[in-house]
Parts: sequence; C-alpha cells; structure tokens
Amino acid sequence: MFDKILIANRGEIALRVVRACREMGIQSVAVHSTADSDAMHVRMADEAICIGPPPSTQSYLSVPAIISACEISGAQAIHPGYGFLSENASFVQIVEDHDLKFIGPSAEHIRMMGDKITAKDTMKELGVPCVPGSEGGVDSVEEALKIGEDFGYPVIIKATAGGGGKGMKVANSAEEMPTAFQTARAEGKSNFGNSEVYIEKYLTLPRHIEVQIFGDGKGNAVHLGERDCSLQRRHQKVFEEAPGPAISAETRAAIGKTCADAMAKIGYSGAGTIEFLYENGEFYFIEMNTRLQVEHPVTEAIFGVDLVREQIRVAQGESLSFTQDDLKVNGHAIEVRINAERLPDFAPCPGRITQYHAPGGLGVRVDSGLYDGYSIPPYYDSLIGKLIVHGRDRPEALARLNRALGELIVDGIDTTVPLFHALLAEPDILSGDYTIHWLEEWLAKLAAK
Repeated sequence: MFDKILIANRGEIALRVVRACREMGIQSVAVHSTADSDAMHVRMADEAICIGPPPSTQSYLSVPAIISACEISGAQAIHPGYGFLSENASFVQIVEDHDLKFIGPSAEHIRMMGDKITAKDTMKELGVPCVPGSEGGVDSVEEALKIGEDFGYPVIIKATAGGGGKGMKVANSAEEMPTAFQTARAEGKSNFGNSEVYIEKYLTLPRHIEVQIFGDGKGNAVHLGERDCSLQRRHQKVFEEAPGPAISAETRAAIGKTCADAMAKIGYSGAGTIEFLYENGEFYFIEMNTRLQVEHPVTEAIFGVDLVREQIRVAQGESLSFTQDDLKVNGHAIEVRINAERLPDFAPCPGRITQYHAPGGLGVRVDSGLYDGYSIPPYYDSLIGKLIVHGRDRPEALARLNRALGELIVDGIDTTVPLFHALLAEPDILSGDYTIHWLEEWLAKLAAK
C-alpha cells in the first residue's frame, strides 16, 4: 500500500486525485508553480511543494523538479493526471529508475501507442478495426498523391506524433494534397519535433466514439462501455455522454470485448481509452490514450466505479476489483466542459472569480477547483471545471443538465456556459443526432447571421 502519492498536475484533475487518496487513507503531495500557489489542489493536499515559475516547461513539465519533490516529500508514487507528462514514456522510465512507481501503464505501452503508425499497426495485429490508409509513414508529395488516388478523396494527413487536433489536414482533391501534406508535416515538426506523417481515408459523417478499458498488467482487462465525444470544436471535445446514443447494447458488447481482449493480450496496466470514428455501423481505430481521460466521470457515473482509485490499486500490484460481468450500465450521464473563454470567438478569459456557486441536487457532480476570489492564471489550459449529470435515461440526464446549468454561477469572467444553454435548445442535440462536424457547422451558421 502506498503511504504517499505525489500528483504531477494541477487544477481539477489534481483535486480529483487528492480526493481519491484521502478516501483511501493515502497522503497526497501537490506540486505547483508560483502562479498556482493559491489553487484549490494546493490547499486540499496534505503537502504542497513549489516546483518553479508559471511556464509549464519550468514547472509542471520539469522532470528534475518533480523527481526532487518526490525525494523531498518521501512520496512513493506519482499520479500524472492527464496532459503534461501523463503520456511521456521517457518520464515513466526516469520515475522507475528512481525507484518510484508511475500510476499508469508501462513506458513500453505509452511509447507503442504514442506513435500513431506503431499504434495502428499494433491494433491491426490485435484484431481492432482500423481506418484504411497508408502502410507506415509517407515521405513525399508524390507518394501522398498516389495514396489519394488509390483510396479516393477526401483523405486526411496526420502527424505521427500528433494529438489534440494538431498536425491534421484534410485534402479533398489532388490539387489540395501538396499544401495539406506540407502543412501537416510542418505542424508535426513545430508541435511535436517529428515531421513524419501518415494518410488515412477521411470519413465524411462519423461520430467520435471511445471505449474505456482497464487492465491490471496480469493479463486481465475489461471494458467500461463507450463515450460519445462527437461534439467538438477544432478537434477539442466540449460535450461527452455515455452510453453513446447511437450505440446498441449488442454493438457495445462486441466492440468492448474486442478492445478488452486486445489489452489483455499485451498485458496492459491501468486506465486507457481506445478512440474510434464510427460511421455506417463500422468502427475505425484512430488512436489510444494511455491515461485517464478528462471525461472519465461519465463512465464512473453509469458504472458506479472510481477509476482513480482503481488506478492506484492496480499500480500497487493488486488485481482488478471487478470483472466484466460485474459491470452493468446504469442510466445515462453527460459532461460539459466549462472553459474560461469569451464567446463567440472562444478567446481565453482568465481573471478573478468574484462569485462562484456550484449546482447540486440528485445526479449532479462538479469537478472544479474554483472558489470565490480565486484568480485564474493566464498560463494554462482554459478548462476551469466540468459539470457532470446522471439520470435514469438520456431525457432525464438532459433535463438535469439544463437545471444544473441554470444554478451554476461563475461571475468575474466569461465562460462557455451560454454555449451549453444554446445547445440544449437544439433538436439534434436533444435527439442525439449529431456527428463530429455538427458543432463547427452550427457555430459557422451562427457567425454568418
């Protein structure tokens, strides 16, 4: 059993891990930049250590500072949250070299899934359905044009090391291919230090479906259903729900078993998410995230499990505390991401919170580090909270979300709350009839008025 865990993250996810540790009787250590000295995760943790100035590269991404904080505090393990160093295989290796435990998968599995070409090849071998595309990286425009001709346009060019929508460009024709190819390579190089790209058939009206898996590193793995994350802006999710409104129980069981079996074969340990595009009843693998997802609370709601607690247990060498037969879907859950952004252009809006009131009541959860008087720093992601609701079915969850949004008060800054009020008035959202293009098309129509 761990006595003390260091949380190498900030904001709501750091606070989420602090709470799990407290329930398990484990001491928590928060690390923070000078800009986050008054943050809620710093206040709530048992210990707090400043690891550098505001820039992430000098604090939350500083491996020496984080390892030093472990040595100073006596923490035996590191929980990375999501983002920052959570999917950095080199960091995991350094953690293990210092006789510390990384609460997550092995460096080998992070490295395997972090490279998109390797991940796709691995998933093919494991029997997971993939999007038709190039075999490996594509090195020239001439080769890219040949692939476009073979598969038919549109195609999408993706940076091998990409993520978060960066290094992705669509070519609708041979004429567009040279510019799209070079732009994707340039973005891959500037954002990830790797200009290699690959090409896939571009699906025109897919949904974004992701399957939550969990393994214990002993050959046991389960799935916890799927989440529909199709409502996105610039490839960033804003609204997630589980189960997916377009997925039947039979389809869920089939794709879930495929994913769980694949993870069992490789001996995967911890939480992970296998992401797909879903169109015309077919799943196409796009990537795997070897970490906890921002939207994990909707899965926790419908299955009644604590995924962070399970991460910690598995990292301690314990077996999974549940089997596939134990996992039954109960109701419907929805999460909306509350960002400190000014509409309609979604410009970041840091500043001081003059009044904050979180909604409550049956089936309502808020994951946030906000409080009255807190000043949101301008240095980090604009996510300031997540509102999660759970109901007996989708209509009840939608009604509960509408009610909870009406109770939420965040004064002093602009937020994306008005966006969700507007979305809940749209028939397509109420019926669940949307694809990954729906939100951007809807926003474009609003801007044109």
